[in-house]
Amino acid sequence: MQDDTSGRAQGSQHSQPSPESPEQAPPAPKINTDVPHSARIWNYWLGGVDNYEVDRVAGEEYKEVFPEISFLARTSRHFLARAVRFLAGEADMRQFLDVGTGLPTVDNTHEVAQRVAPESRIVYVDNDPLVLAHARALLTSTSEGSTTYLDADLHRPEQIVARARKVLDFDRPVALMLMGITGHIVDAGEARSIVRTLVDALPSGSYFTLYDFTSDNPVLNQAQTGYDDTGAVPYVLRSHDHISSYFEGLEVVEPGIVTLRQWRPEIEAPDAKDDPTLCAVARKP
Repeated sequence: MQDDTSGRAQGSQHSQPSPESPEQAPPAPKINTDVPHSARIWNYWLGGVDNYEVDRVAGEEYKEVFPEISFLARTSRHFLARAVRFLAGEADMRQFLDVGTGLPTVDNTHEVAQRVAPESRIVYVDNDPLVLAHARALLTSTSEGSTTYLDADLHRPEQIVARARKVLDFDRPVALMLMGITGHIVDAGEARSIVRTLVDALPSGSYFTLYDFTSDNPVLNQAQTGYDDTGAVPYVLRSHDHISSYFEGLEVVEPGIVTLRQWRPEIEAPDAKDDPTLCAVARKP
């Protein structure tokens, strides 16, 4: 359930030159349209156009079992915007490492951050062919800041850190974001190890932001099993305790580890029973 979203990036067409820019990267591999894909299904749930018939069919089958998924997709996007505004504003972050960013849309991380602080520098990381095809749209920035796209694999966190260091200053705080992505790491131990490797590389004063979907709702579990059976890359739903463990050793900011709708909502709304989401923003001491 990667945070993959609809449309194209909006905003300034300025992009800072970078050794990691997609103009110097090899051509993206051919996109497979025979098997449903989480990025494109997510795009479909949000009303986007970057999807194919196979994705629409899988998305509708998922919704038949768990109709709330489209609402939760939008809710996750709203959380991202609120979290980035907090990071760029109250937390005074000027460097962002967004891993597993997915398809670009309005209010991408760099757009939200640079509205608060135009000098913000953002590094996006993904290794999906469809995202690669849209990298040029994603690489937009204010003239004061920069955006950079890295084609890298979450299974190789050391490589992500090494390449991000070429763009960001790791002697200064960095805001790390893993939004709806850790379930793509099937092995639970590996998922914890990847998160720990990325967090350990951050300097003191950095922030870590994550949301994911939990295994607490049996209907969502049923819908996810049906999706995994299509042959698409599976997504593992995990327990509240497992997701909470990603924040061990960090200072979780208020209101703590909560559902997406409970994290500093702009409009108060009742929290649904059995809401299968969890998120937090935490500071590294």
